[in-house]
Amino acid sequence: MLAQESDSEKITPKIPHQLQEVEVKNIRVSAISPFSKTDISREDLEKQNLGQDLPVMLQMTQSAVSSSDAGAGVGYTGLRVRGTDGTRINVTLNGVPVNDAESQGTFFVNLPDLASTTSSIQLQRGVGSSTNGGAAFGATMSISNMAQSDTAYASLNASAGSFNTQKYTLKAGTGLLSSGWQFDVRLSRLSSDGYVQRSASDLKSGQFIAGWQINPETKFRFQVLSGKEKTGQAWNGVSQDSLSVNRRYNELGMKSDGSFYNNQTDNYMQTYYQAFLDHNFGKSWSGTVGLFLTRGKGYYEEYKLGQSYSDYGLPNFTTPAGDTITSTDLIRQLWLDNYFYGGLYGLQYAKGRWKVNFGGAVSQYTGLHYGYVKWAQAGVPSDYQWYRNDAMKNDYNQYLKAEFTPVKGLTLYGDMQVRGVTYFMNGFRKNDALHPSVNYLFFNPKFGASYLLENKNRKLQRLYASAALASKEPNRDDFEASPAQLPKPERLLNVEAGYEIKRNKWSFLANYYLMNYKNQLVLNGQINDVGAYTRVNVGKSYRTGIELSGAVRPATWIQIDANATLASNKIKAFDEYVDNYDNGSQDVIHHTQTDIAFSPSFISAAGITVIPFRHFRYASLRNLDLGLWNKTVSRQYLDNTSDKNRSIDGYSLLDLRINYHLDLGHAKLHIRAGIYNLLNRKYQNNGYTYAYISGGSTYISNYYFPQAGTNFLAGLGLDF
Repeated sequence: MLAQESDSEKITPKIPHQLQEVEVKNIRVSAISPFSKTDISREDLEKQNLGQDLPVMLQMTQSAVSSSDAGAGVGYTGLRVRGTDGTRINVTLNGVPVNDAESQGTFFVNLPDLASTTSSIQLQRGVGSSTNGGAAFGATMSISNMAQSDTAYASLNASAGSFNTQKYTLKAGTGLLSSGWQFDVRLSRLSSDGYVQRSASDLKSGQFIAGWQINPETKFRFQVLSGKEKTGQAWNGVSQDSLSVNRRYNELGMKSDGSFYNNQTDNYMQTYYQAFLDHNFGKSWSGTVGLFLTRGKGYYEEYKLGQSYSDYGLPNFTTPAGDTITSTDLIRQLWLDNYFYGGLYGLQYAKGRWKVNFGGAVSQYTGLHYGYVKWAQAGVPSDYQWYRNDAMKNDYNQYLKAEFTPVKGLTLYGDMQVRGVTYFMNGFRKNDALHPSVNYLFFNPKFGASYLLENKNRKLQRLYASAALASKEPNRDDFEASPAQLPKPERLLNVEAGYEIKRNKWSFLANYYLMNYKNQLVLNGQINDVGAYTRVNVGKSYRTGIELSGAVRPATWIQIDANATLASNKIKAFDEYVDNYDNGSQDVIHHTQTDIAFSPSFISAAGITVIPFRHFRYASLRNLDLGLWNKTVSRQYLDNTSDKNRSIDGYSLLDLRINYHLDLGHAKLHIRAGIYNLLNRKYQNNGYTYAYISGGSTYISNYYFPQAGTNFLAGLGLDF
């Protein structure tokens, strides 16, 4: 999973080959494309699919850092690549955009147990090739989850472990019927108490796929994928002072008497409807058309102390005795109700020296934001709705990609994308009178070349290089945080260059990257009342680094994989604004050549996998494999000041994975286990900070998201 796979035999059992669907081929790159990527197979995911969310399962990939609000890898989790956050990572599911149209983030908590039906993932780092949906400013994650088996099957998987974490998955499929139809279904249930107090998760998911092989050249597929989540809120983290006293402390939901509200939760349901028609027009042409609808609705409920009546559009409350009360404790629900729908299309041509891909997508998002006060001490009507704001976003994307081989070994790559975005917001919760409206047209060209120095007899050497331009619109929070002046779109020039070599028993790849930003929106260390970071445009900033990965197989029963990223991530000039409580203004501190927040200078992962009984005389023991994996992340700064007092200490973790398979004749038994953080490190992988001046002194408040110490998960699976 960590390194480029060689042509030699892998140490884990092979799985049946799954052909990529046309809509996935449209946005993925091939093995010789001039981009930095990692391909994750179904097998890679199955070996560690015990209940943790997808970002945690991907944390060993190149340049990746995962986080978990609840501290145990279940619930709200996130992934950063090359230091860039989830709002800059383009995610698609079968070519359909997954990123929320307004926040631009991806919430994997809404897709519980997605890994159980994922056939492959391609993670492109940097801008990558053109895709559907929002711009990729750190990575592109293409997920394929509609592969169907031609033979009937059923499987049952159950796992459990620390913090009362449990996962149950049932899958079944009819195989290809004589009528040409085939049907697949998955039902999943996950739950966990979480490491942090009151961060429990209750997650449910269902998936149904219907496929119809109309003729050998034409196939229709339809999918309904639905996820429902209820999670305890843990998004405030733990204050630095509390870490040494109680690392699991959660302040959210505290009432005035010191007790905690028992329904401080996030509740959301999201359903994907997807339909595709694929057709081969002969040996050289193939195409796809698709329609999609993503329906989301939910709310988070919270207990709030001392809320001013004026913030809810209400007059102060006067008691029967004539006393005036200006604030009250209350319970409120903040709702989001949205539809995201559209179509995608693609046409591929491959013949001789040419490969051409023409495609794109068109979509519309409509979102409704509203809130209710469910209870108050006094002065608020029952189920009082104090705001109701809607928004609409239209997105059009068209690309033309081509690969041309003028001479043997040399492949030239060109990619032209036009993307149009129209976005209107009809007020915000805290500013109903603010109605920003924008219209963007972006042109994003990409060029590259790949040269094969050697490609024969299981040996490969190649050089590659590419340059790509990307443009990205601000998200909803950026518009709300900048009422006086609209935030500017971000621009990015991404250069990649690398060398790859593969041999029978080892492989190595070195990749250089430069990501040069203009008007990048960066964190300033402050958050709003729901934990969202405030971002501002900065003129010039960059990320540059070297990515190294490799694998070696010294014997048939052992394999070593490793990757490392050495990076420099800088903002050339940055103004920090610090609240001065002494005079009610803000002090401005100018910084130069500071580190970009949450961008470590060193990230590495390494694993050694052994099959101790591969050549043992008893066949029942040959399918046991053990993997020991290390993840190391250097210091991360919580803001853009490069102040060590506002940072996350670097950490190094060790995990153990155990996999065993036994053929029972009519069924196969799988036993899997994972022991995480073997050395019981006390570490944090995410956080935020803010500073203020009082009494002439500067004070810093840091909040962190602590992760669990040594913990485990174990599971059993039966395939029929």
